[in-house]
Amino acid sequence: MQRREFITLLGGAATTWPVASRAQQPAGRVYRVGYLSNGSRDQTRSYISAFEDGLRSLGYHVGENVAIEYRFTNAEIERLPGLAADLVGLGVDVIVSGANPNTIAAMKATKIIPIVMANSADPVSAGLVVSLARPGGNVTGFAQDPGDEIFGKRLELLKEAVSNLSRVGVVWNPDFAPNRNRLTSMKEAARPLGLTLVSVEARELDALEGAFATMVRERAQAFVVLGDAVLFDYRSQIVVAALRNRLPAISGAKQFAEAGLLLHYGVDFRDQFRRAALFVDKIFKGAKPGDLPVEQPTKFELVVNLKTAKALGVVVPPSLLLRADEVIE
Repeated sequence: MQRREFITLLGGAATTWPVASRAQQPAGRVYRVGYLSNGSRDQTRSYISAFEDGLRSLGYHVGENVAIEYRFTNAEIERLPGLAADLVGLGVDVIVSGANPNTIAAMKATKIIPIVMANSADPVSAGLVVSLARPGGNVTGFAQDPGDEIFGKRLELLKEAVSNLSRVGVVWNPDFAPNRNRLTSMKEAARPLGLTLVSVEARELDALEGAFATMVRERAQAFVVLGDAVLFDYRSQIVVAALRNRLPAISGAKQFAEAGLLLHYGVDFRDQFRRAALFVDKIFKGAKPGDLPVEQPTKFELVVNLKTAKALGVVVPPSLLLRADEVIE
């Protein structure tokens, strides 16, 4: 299995790991980081480990010169405002957020404490920052999407994996604003590939059965999941429905493939949480978040679930397997 990195320099130069500046914190100073998550500790353990690894590589050690206050909603998104307010009340030096709802909750709780987004979707259109180059305000960090080309890439990979593919479903939650632009990008990418898209909305768990019924009725041969926090939490149910209806699928979050979807292609979020520590370090050293450009993803990964391929009767081409970063068997 080959490891691949795609380097993108949109929205500012890619961050590099400083060496000379490590461990230059004032003696005796203990920094406090607030970490706001819309999942559980178990669900996000890999992201937590990545973030703490990033801090250690910069000379910060939990319990010595940095303390981390973790707050988890356990998928109860309505708890976000209260948890964000709790972190603000503790007087943390910086808040690390994940997806857009986390960042929005933190922004409503404080206009002063710096916020580092580890995973934001279309942050300019979502109103999280003024621009990628000059965020303004108290928010900076990472964008999630590298550009429209990634949506075409997912369709290309799905077409390569599924022979004679012509009709593709798109499962999406219209309540998540960035998904509207994503759907438009997918429609534009589908035409030159000779693919017809079948758009199905799913705002909640009860809507999934109807979404799959529509895809089957409209003769979709496979589907794409446009992710958001809601569908992410329902990934197990989506996988069960995909297998029951014998529909191969691709998503932009690795956890979907780990749960049983055929393919994943997207940002390596663990890498972004690791590199979020760089923003935290710069803020500790006096940088203003509004002056730190929001960065685009720099690392992507392709995952193929061969167990699912066998269950669906899909013969994955060897050329695709050779390009995979991970094969689940």
